[in-house]
Amino acid sequence: MSATDSPNAPASDADAPVIAAFWRVLASQGWHRLSMREVAAEAGITSAELRRRFTTPHSILVAHARAVDSAVLAGTVDDPHSTPRDRLFDAIMRRLDELQPHREGVLRLLRDLPGAPLTALFLAAKTDASMAWMLEASGIGASGVRGLARIKGLCLVWLEALRAWSRDDSPDLSGTMAALDRALDRADRAARLLGLGEAPVQMPEETPPEPV
Repeated sequence: MSATDSPNAPASDADAPVIAAFWRVLASQGWHRLSMREVAAEAGITSAELRRRFTTPHSILVAHARAVDSAVLAGTVDDPHSTPRDRLFDAIMRRLDELQPHREGVLRLLRDLPGAPLTALFLAAKTDASMAWMLEASGIGASGVRGLARIKGLCLVWLEALRAWSRDDSPDLSGTMAALDRALDRADRAARLLGLGEAPVQMPEETPPEPV
């Protein structure tokens, strides 16, 4: 198993060209015709080097998810004057900003997912882990049964924001921001109704597992 395939291995800066090449090939070929050989050629490396670093297209998706998580967490500012909702809004928009350079590839994957149910299930599990980190970064607990309910709720918010982003051609993503704002409002009302309102993060030993 290579370092990139290890469950706890972070995406490295050296992975960025491969990830970018992966999305370019996916945009042109689609998920079902994606060739790792073409990804290697697009990235300017040999197939042997690509195999050493990544075993499957799914492992490249995992590396990209970790890179996005890390970028969002690194950009999170602990502002005592902001609310957890404000921080969640910023975190989701930063996630979309990280997807923007690979927009065509991401949109092609979204179009192809209905025909790839196993990949859709795979990505759903990764999304749960990422949303747990978004909650933690925003100062909202993501542990236990209540935390799991919050994660599932934020996944719905993320999917709604992603759908809006997929249709939003505006340079400032104003349509996406408006849709995200509405989705967070609905999630907030639902959370309060179910008694899942904002809660402080737990102690370090109770933080969510690393995305796998």
